Amino acid sequence: MARRCELTGKGVQAGNNVSHAHNKSRRRFLPNVQEVRLMSDMLGRSFSLKVSAAALRSVEHNGGLDNFLLKSRDENLSLQARRVKRDIKKATVAA
Repeated sequence: MARRCELTGKGVQAGNNVSHAHNKSRRRFLPNVQEVRLMSDMLGRSFSLKVSAAALRSVEHNGGLDNFLLKSRDENLSLQARRVKRDIKKATVAA
């Protein structure tokens, strides 16, 4: 199970634990990724995505999944999110 946000591309980062004596040991910074179901208003169905908490706030701030996907760049999106974005674009052209 990859720890990567499907909407923003946010993933695991590496760094150091630094002790009081300034000894360094490697550690991982894990993103807060949750499995959520987001509703698409234009398509009338929901999608199950692994999304970081920050991305979930961004989706709410942009007015829903449809607006967020239409504004986001394809490089950051997962394959499933790009497919949903394509379907939303088709639904906007048809409407």
